[in-house]
Amino acid sequence: MDDLTVLESPAVADDDDLALPDDWLLLSEPDVGEVEQTLVQAALGQPRLSAGPMIEHFERQFAQWLGRRHAVAVSSGTLGAWLALRALGIGPGDEVIASPYGWHQVAHAVTLAGARVVFADINYWSGCLDPARAEPQITPRTRAILAGNVNGHPAAWPAWRELAVRHGLALIEDSTEALGSRLGGQLVGSFGDIAVFDFSQPSALCCGEGGMLVTDDDNLATELRYLRARSVRDRRSVSVGSRVPLQAGMSELSAALGAGQLARIDHILAARRAVEQHYHRQMQSFEGIKPPYIAPDVDEVHWMVYLVHLGKRFTASACEQIIEDMAAEFIEAALYCQPLHQQFHYLQQGWHRGQFPLVERIADRAIALPLHTRLAPDHVKFIVKTMKDSSVNVGAGAAIY
Repeated sequence: MDDLTVLESPAVADDDDLALPDDWLLLSEPDVGEVEQTLVQAALGQPRLSAGPMIEHFERQFAQWLGRRHAVAVSSGTLGAWLALRALGIGPGDEVIASPYGWHQVAHAVTLAGARVVFADINYWSGCLDPARAEPQITPRTRAILAGNVNGHPAAWPAWRELAVRHGLALIEDSTEALGSRLGGQLVGSFGDIAVFDFSQPSALCCGEGGMLVTDDDNLATELRYLRARSVRDRRSVSVGSRVPLQAGMSELSAALGAGQLARIDHILAARRAVEQHYHRQMQSFEGIKPPYIAPDVDEVHWMVYLVHLGKRFTASACEQIIEDMAAEFIEAALYCQPLHQQFHYLQQGWHRGQFPLVERIADRAIALPLHTRLAPDHVKFIVKTMKDSSVNVGAGAAIY
């Protein structure tokens, strides 16, 4: 293991909420520096820990960074997507096109809004929802498209915009897995009528929990702010219940962390890119895996996690065994996605395995590896070697994709 130190008997956590030992190579670790600590201390010194000036500052800076008119801070990406749907007037009786594939699985927001989610298959290479496969799913009840930048890779936004305009649909950009990637010179988050970000781990911009909605529409921004949380000004209002707001705001402390991270985002992304390059070099000798893909019209991709797609001879259970083997060496890894159409709630709605072969082909064999700024070259070398050794043992040879 070179100079890496581990405990003698690893304790594998069965609960996602259970903290792993300090010796582990974790899937993600936040990059927190002096700027964030200074801003958090400043927020702690203010008389308000919610709905205060730090949130307004973070919103202004984030909107300016993206080049959008408005940014609305929220408590999570999923709640943000729910607010977006409500602000667009989408609810019971409506349908929303979405992908069953993704880490944050923001499509749950469609169910929260009372609408019906309609799944479509993905582009095999990018992992993003495919406009050509989604269009046949559009019906007279379809009100919106919820498409995502999966694991940092931009979706086909020109095609999505053309499709949305042609069918008169709202376009919601799920950027909960992407930050800093660019398509056609534009940052992800600048393509949808509303775009949704999430700042929980493993996001490159991490403030524990939280998210952001961005839009150029003044009326939508006003409605999003109204629906986000009750205001002190509304305490004696008799009409506030007509459009019941959520308690979905961000705290001043989370906003302070977020603002500090945003001020350093170029440094954070550059450091993560260096780790990606270490992975790319080590993966050259890993035969039979699907290499990281960047579409021809994409300027740059900042991956959320380092994703490895194993070959067809590997089953989902074989991938789980690889994850267990890596845990035995104190490396945290995870299956990237349990597709939504295979989850209990959606099975009850008539969705089932076999409907989306590209989603299933990718999801069964996609393993997320650690990606954060604390990983040294030797860490990456050890992670890749451990995975290669396990994949050979489990798969009885090199993968064939």
